[in-house]
Amino acid sequence: MNRNTSILFISASAVGIYGNHPHNIATEQTEPATDFLGTVCRDWEKAADSAREAGIRVVHPRMGVVLSGQGGALKKMLPAFLAGGGGRLGSGKQWMPWVALEDVLGMMLMLLFDTTIVGPVNVVSSEPVQNTAFTKTLGTVIRRPTLIPVPGFAIQTLFGEMGKTLLLEGRQVKPTVALEKGFAYQHANLEQALRFELGRFTTTSESI
Repeated sequence: MNRNTSILFISASAVGIYGNHPHNIATEQTEPATDFLGTVCRDWEKAADSAREAGIRVVHPRMGVVLSGQGGALKKMLPAFLAGGGGRLGSGKQWMPWVALEDVLGMMLMLLFDTTIVGPVNVVSSEPVQNTAFTKTLGTVIRRPTLIPVPGFAIQTLFGEMGKTLLLEGRQVKPTVALEKGFAYQHANLEQALRFELGRFTTTSESI
């Protein structure tokens, strides 16, 4: 069937579709996990089949943990870190498929204008880190100690099933499509991304 590249249907998904596998790298070609979140994401993407069958270009940006001082995971974690009570989440060995908000917007523009892109696209940084490294970097940026680990049950209470999969279990996710297309990251480096986001959006900048 000929694809109508003048029409684009974006159905946002999440990297939670890959489930928890700390030793394997997930790309856009990796099969969905069979756990709850993987099944939900798979079914969500499959719901766009009618658009695909009609010849419409369909793209599924699979979002990682988006870093923004305005909301999301970072804003929820920040008060504890500013109070000196921040620390690794759970074991700290899990990978965090993070991405800066600016790069999410940049990738959306790439998807809009590059008509050769179809299907899943991992919207994550090209430089993933494990949670221990994330914690240390955030502490460095806001100049606070990061000695107190956050128990797993607290993360599940705050973030639910998504938090359990992305923050406590996690997976190393590679943005293969973005890299192949030569996407120019604004903030591929975690420390740079945190300094930019927190410097722009927090109301506690005098304390950082």
